[in-house]
Amino acid sequence: MILSPSRQAPHVDAAAPALPASVIAPPSAGPPAATPPAGTVEYGTRRILVVAGVMLAALLQTLDATIVNVALPTIQGNLGASIDEGTWVVTAYIIAAVVVIPITPWLQNRFGRKQYFLVSIAGFTVASLLCGLAGSIQELIVFRLVQGLFGGGLLATSQAILRDTFPAKQLGISQAIFTIAAVVGPSTGPTLGGLLTDNVSWRWVFDVNIVPGIIAIALLLPLLRNPARTKSNGFDGIGLVLLAVGLGSVQYVLDEGERNDWFNDGTIVALCLSAVAGMVAFVMWELWGTQRPIVDLRVLLRRSVGVGCLIAMVNATVIFGQLLVLPQYLSNVLGFTATQDGLLLAIRAIPIVLLTIPISQLANSSRVDPRALIAAGLACAGSGVVGLGFASTSHTDFWTVAQWLALTGCGISFVFSPLLVAVLRATPPADSPKAGAFISLALNMGGSIASASLVTILDRRESFHSTILDGNATLARYGVAQFVAHSGIVRLAELIARESAALSYADAFYVIGAFGIVMAPLAFALPRRKAAGVPATR
Repeated sequence: MILSPSRQAPHVDAAAPALPASVIAPPSAGPPAATPPAGTVEYGTRRILVVAGVMLAALLQTLDATIVNVALPTIQGNLGASIDEGTWVVTAYIIAAVVVIPITPWLQNRFGRKQYFLVSIAGFTVASLLCGLAGSIQELIVFRLVQGLFGGGLLATSQAILRDTFPAKQLGISQAIFTIAAVVGPSTGPTLGGLLTDNVSWRWVFDVNIVPGIIAIALLLPLLRNPARTKSNGFDGIGLVLLAVGLGSVQYVLDEGERNDWFNDGTIVALCLSAVAGMVAFVMWELWGTQRPIVDLRVLLRRSVGVGCLIAMVNATVIFGQLLVLPQYLSNVLGFTATQDGLLLAIRAIPIVLLTIPISQLANSSRVDPRALIAAGLACAGSGVVGLGFASTSHTDFWTVAQWLALTGCGISFVFSPLLVAVLRATPPADSPKAGAFISLALNMGGSIASASLVTILDRRESFHSTILDGNATLARYGVAQFVAHSGIVRLAELIARESAALSYADAFYVIGAFGIVMAPLAFALPRRKAAGVPATR
């Protein structure tokens, strides 16, 4: 077991009355690892308001991860930006957020979780306002960088707060609520971004964050409590610089690799070397070079956390990989409107909203092995994506797509919250914020790796299918000659391009789904839960 730093006297807000020990004590059947810190459990109206504020803050981050993408062409046109400059609107945010996520537990402990969370919400909200007011692409990129620095820790901190707001026996419910925000936000982002851009202004994809941010601060400022803080380890400046260089380089390569033809570009090669050198140096420094690491990498040695991060990356590939490919397929090949796209994404989200809480309660009970739920969920979600691949043609109808998305949504609901329950039940309270931060980082990195891989697959497979179809579409074939005679050679070229795109999207769905199915047994590498009252093995 990893030893936690020596503790000072508990530091809790003076204005917040302490709850009786009998109220916050964990049930006798619950594992000790799941016990929330004293003074953070809420009940009644106070819990409802805290959860509402935390959910709004979490949705700010998850919604912003996808809402901006659809507005990029409009932003580039209005601000006179090139495609490369426009992509930095997304890249700058992602790089800043990814660097902040691992150091979130240190920031929470150094400044107080309540203070850090409220400052993050306020900074994110102000940065959103500035993004909406930006007069040039350079200003927008800078403000997006600031937005990422404040928004990076919102999701991991939200998870920690929700976990500690509920008693130990309701761990499943707390993680179910978090799952809804983490999964539904990115699903609604593209549709909401498209509607705002088409009907109001691209600036509203940022302005939409302002009111929820203000409400979240108003709810949490008087109600949120600080857990006890451990003795600060001081500031590890070298570790922070190495982390920024390593993770920042990795993220840039993933985001820009395909656009710059990967290793045929000197910048990509240089940043690959920078990423390897930075991450190796960071790991060595944090493990052996400093007595006050800014990121406790030893937490990853716990089987529950290490395996949990791998499963989170697999889950992110299925969730965000499909989310990347699907809107492009619906719009570019099937010609669906933004409203139809939104309805289909809602159909995928409905099972998640309806099933997540009961499944989380089931995972938290002693009757069901959460590892079996996770494995079944990955297999189900993967099967739904593979099924969509088989159904993907240039003329697939709305309801055919809908049925496979519903199956995918059912599978996703079986993965996320049981995974969080399994990891947190096997992790001591002192390490839970660190575990949550690593899970959030794994989700982000999994989504980035999936995006980079799928963009490459789509490009290469579309070229492959186009070559095959071009080779067969010769005037020597009677059917082709008749088509050209009636519709013209331009129409034939358009048809080939459309069919090539449809086949490439189907290939991408196959890859996503097969990966989820093949990796499903990884769930059983999580530690087995022991009998009631005994924590899971490491």
